[in-house]
Amino acid sequence: MTKANVNVKIDRDVKELAIKLLDRMGLDQTTAIEMFYRQIIAERRLPFQPIVSSILDEQIIAAAIKNNPKMVELTADKNGNILIDKKLHPEVYDWAENG
Repeated sequence: MTKANVNVKIDRDVKELAIKLLDRMGLDQTTAIEMFYRQIIAERRLPFQPIVSSILDEQIIAAAIKNNPKMVELTADKNGNILIDKKLHPEVYDWAENG
C-alpha cells in the first residue's frame, strides 16, 4: 500500500491537547487521522454533525448540570465568566482544562 503525507497547520494548543488525549486512548496522530478519513469514506460525510459551538462557560455549566445538578454551585465574575474553585471542585476544573 502506497502511503501519502497530509500536512496541516493547526493551533499548537489544540494539537498538544489532542496528542495527550489520543495517547490516553492508545492512539497516535497518524492512526487517528487515518481513522477519521476512513470514517468519512465509509459514511460519505463527516462522521459528526458540525454545529455552532457554545462558549466554554456554557459547556462547563451544561456538563455540571448534566452530571449532577447539585454537584457544583457555579459563580461568575463581573464579566460573566464562570469561576471554578480548583480545590473545591477538582473534577470540574480538570474537565474544563483537559476535556
